[in-house]
Amino acid sequence: MRLFLLLLVALAAPAWSQTYPSKPVRVIVTFPPGSTPDIVGRALASRLQEAMGQPFVVENRAGAGGNIGADAVAKAAPDGYTLLVSTNGVFAINKALYKTMPFDPDKDLAPLSLLATAPQMLVVQPSLGLKDFKGFVEYAKRNPGKLSYGSVGGGSASHLTMELLKSDAGVDLVHVPYKGFPPAVTDMLAGNIHAMFAIVPGVLPHVKAGKMTALAVTALKRSQLAPDVPSVAELGLPQLESLAWIGLAGPAGLSPDVVDRITTETVRGMRRPEVRELLGKQGFDVVASSPQEFSRWIQAESAKWARVIRLSGATAE
Repeated sequence: MRLFLLLLVALAAPAWSQTYPSKPVRVIVTFPPGSTPDIVGRALASRLQEAMGQPFVVENRAGAGGNIGADAVAKAAPDGYTLLVSTNGVFAINKALYKTMPFDPDKDLAPLSLLATAPQMLVVQPSLGLKDFKGFVEYAKRNPGKLSYGSVGGGSASHLTMELLKSDAGVDLVHVPYKGFPPAVTDMLAGNIHAMFAIVPGVLPHVKAGKMTALAVTALKRSQLAPDVPSVAELGLPQLESLAWIGLAGPAGLSPDVVDRITTETVRGMRRPEVRELLGKQGFDVVASSPQEFSRWIQAESAKWARVIRLSGATAE
């Protein structure tokens, strides 16, 4: 009898996993519509919906460097019906940047997949008359506190990369955080901020139009999208390598069956040619990692940026 019951359990587990999802799934994106995380989240949601036969509904919940939306996921039932698409900040940075957090990302979130990564480009206002990276640093040193820089939010790659530069070069710039990429670009074009780090495709058209000046990309080699712009490694500053990245997670406590179903379809969907092409136009390379690989990535990024925050004194403004 006992053997019979064990067989029933063994047979029921895979059958149960195939019933997921049996109702709509919320995909909370912690940045506004039109932002890169939103584009990635909607691309993924569309493929998961197609593969699993249930609606995957994107819900944008921006604010507090992603903490507002992530907190909602952290406190959701661990049944796979609430998922999170967010960036570096939520998974690896905010815990060192914020004095208090409404949740513990290491304990309350289950990493599922590193979806995509991208280098950034340093751009400045043409009105400054700066032609290269060295000139920018020298100008900032001569004018402490007079230059402002935008970011897509406290704790974002665009924020901490500049903080790393400030610490490394010994310059003083004023941080102006935005709720996502579009408003930061709008203010940059309007002349309200002087500089920022941003994903390459987001600013490249403005660089080509002469409305922004590109000084460097935060990678060890030049970007194929902007081959005329030097890498930080070429400039002798490989320590400034910095990737913006986007990942998928759920509440801690998800069953292995649900994790396996979500991640299997995520990897399959993200690696489709049309998704690679879509995200390539946004400057992102598709990764689509396993949960284990994503966890190791988070640990490495957490250690790196915790050091930057400690040394630079960066805070979530």
